Amino acid sequence: MKENEFQSRLQNLLEQIDTLPDTERPKLEQLAKETQQRHTRMKKTIGELQESLDHLRLSVKYLVFDLEATRRENKYLRNMLENSQGGEGAD
Repeated sequence: MKENEFQSRLQNLLEQIDTLPDTERPKLEQLAKETQQRHTRMKKTIGELQESLDHLRLSVKYLVFDLEATRRENKYLRNMLENSQGGEGAD
């Protein structure tokens, strides 16, 4: 459900609650208020999760880049070692 649809339905619900007798209204108004608060907290939590996922994706990209660079360096150093050991054996 999209945000504007939720707000529209909640507003509709509050309008319907206003038509109820005074004895039934407070309990339903409280439930509607709690629902809105939960919705707000859920939106905030989802936003924080999205931010955490974005940070995790970026961290993984950096780690992959670092791993690839380390592999290239290791390959280069192994080639240097093999070439230097091969040159010594020919003497």
